[in-house]
Amino acid sequence: MKNLTRGQLAKKAGVNPETIRYYEKMGLLPKPPRTESGYRLFSEEDIKRIKFIKRAKELGFTLKEIKELLELRFETQGDCKEVRKLAEEKLKDVEKKIQDLEKIKKILQDLVNQCPNEGSVLHCPIITSIEK
Repeated sequence: MKNLTRGQLAKKAGVNPETIRYYEKMGLLPKPPRTESGYRLFSEEDIKRIKFIKRAKELGFTLKEIKELLELRFETQGDCKEVRKLAEEKLKDVEKKIQDLEKIKKILQDLVNQCPNEGSVLHCPIITSIEK
């Protein structure tokens, strides 16, 4: 297995080198061994972990939740039931956000429809509503 520097790892995983440092600090990446001169040496497995993190973020998981998923996947070889529970919780969060966004959309549509699109901003129903 080829050892990679932080810059090489970042390039192969498609992230900024500072992201690697941040993931290390947050405990998402294990502490890598170092050379005698102090350079961190990462493995090909770290590329998989970073890609896993990126995909989980795209699905809306927080870094705390991703850490739990990583522990289940790479460290404890956890049960699928535990992963499903995390995904179900995330799904509930997403559904709640969608409901909240639908409410916001309705309010904004109503405000836009009430706005005469002319006259003083002091009489604008959108501004008036925001100020309430």
